[in-house]
Amino acid sequence: MEIIRTIKEMQNLSKKLSSKGVVIGCVPTMGYLHEGHLNLIRKAKEISDFVVMTLFVNPKQFGPNEDFERYPRDFDRDYKLAENAGCDLIFAPDIIEMYPIGFSTSVEIQNITSKFEGERRPGHFDGVALVVAKLFNAVKPDIAVFGQKDYQQTQVIKQLVRDLNFDVKIVVAPTVREADGLAMSSRNTYLTPELREKANVLFNALEDGIKAIEGGCRERKVINAIMHKRLRTVPEIKIDYACAALAENLDEPDVFLAGDHVVLLIACYLGTTRLIDNALVTIPKTNVSKK
Repeated sequence: MEIIRTIKEMQNLSKKLSSKGVVIGCVPTMGYLHEGHLNLIRKAKEISDFVVMTLFVNPKQFGPNEDFERYPRDFDRDYKLAENAGCDLIFAPDIIEMYPIGFSTSVEIQNITSKFEGERRPGHFDGVALVVAKLFNAVKPDIAVFGQKDYQQTQVIKQLVRDLNFDVKIVVAPTVREADGLAMSSRNTYLTPELREKANVLFNALEDGIKAIEGGCRERKVINAIMHKRLRTVPEIKIDYACAALAENLDEPDVFLAGDHVVLLIACYLGTTRLIDNALVTIPKTNVSKK
């Protein structure tokens, strides 16, 4: 498996591959791979001819008090895992390659970024949009695969692609979970053994929300309260948000209608570790009979 570290070399290879009709798949990552990332690589392998995994810990999407410096990194480990999953090439630029001296461009996406993660992490999605735009311009993929775990991020990237006319098909793969339901994340390594045992409360809260909807609940605030109630069973949890919203635009109507596609979104601190998760559910089109 090849490694490329410069944008120009990556662009030249992509142009050569495209001229031969090779379909390029891209899996953007910040490294420290887990089974969720590997599933994205396998998905990309299924639907493209040549898979490029990008590996870049992007400083632009970290806030001043976030974990950029301590974000886990292990290139040799990532190389072996990516290769075994079927990756063909790793594009791993350094910071000065991506943001050279004098770099002064920003990308701002509005509306979809005004709440949830965008509200709690100001500037985060600007950094995501910027780096994804640069990675797409370097790799020139036909297809890019992202994970559903970062649901709002996938919506931001779809908006970026529409607005800036990137000729890239965005594929969103389902969240990969541990046996107890915890969504796989590189940040799970921050959890102490004691807190790790309690971390599946996020998944349980999502399940409670889904059951409420499937049982006939349509009121957004009631669904939110049900998820909050489950999360508060763990004293170490500090809730950022636990909310139901329309999946396509993250609007929050008071009452959901039959057939609405809804996303349940959770972000919270477990100890000092911030975790996010989500689930998709459709409001039933028929009334649930009450027995």
